[in-house]
Amino acid sequence: MTAPAFEARARVFGDDVNTDYIITSRRKRESLDPQVLRQYLFEELDASFAGSVEPGDVIVAGRNFGCGSAMEVAVTAVLGAGIRAVLARGFSRTYYRNAVNNGLLPLIGDTGRIAEGDHLMVEPGLVRNVSTGESIVTEPLPAIMLDIVGEGGLVAYFRKYGRFQVTGR
Repeated sequence: MTAPAFEARARVFGDDVNTDYIITSRRKRESLDPQVLRQYLFEELDASFAGSVEPGDVIVAGRNFGCGSAMEVAVTAVLGAGIRAVLARGFSRTYYRNAVNNGLLPLIGDTGRIAEGDHLMVEPGLVRNVSTGESIVTEPLPAIMLDIVGEGGLVAYFRKYGRFQVTGR
C-alpha cells in the first residue's frame, strides 16, 4: 500500500523551522497525547496557528525543516492536528526519518511559489498547485518508505506484515 493522493490547504513556513518551533519541548513534559499536543502546534511561531489548522492541511516549508533536537513528538503533534504531509525544500535527516516511521509523508521539492492557503493536490512525486496551475515534482521516496507511510507508520506496517515486504518495485 502506498500513500494515496489527497487535496490539501497549504500552511506556509520559512527556512530552519526547528522541532522546538513545531512543538516546544516543555509541552512533551505535560503530555504525549497527539490530541493534547495539537493545540500547541507552532505556538512559538504563531500563537493562532493551532486554532486555525484543519485536518487535511499540509505544511509547506523552506530548507532544513525539523532541525534541532530529535524529538519524535514534533512529528506526533503534526499528525495529531490531522496534517498528513510536509512539503519542504529540505528536511533535517532525523525529522525526515521520524516522519516516515510515524506515517507522515515528507516531500522534498521547490516550495518557493506556494502561498498560504493555496489549494494543493498532493501525491508522492508530484504536487499540483490547483490555485496557480503550477506543478512541483518532488524527490522520489523508496517504495518501502511509501508503503510504511501508507500503512500509518513503521509500527502499523510491522503489525500488518511482521517483516519488510519485497515488492519488486
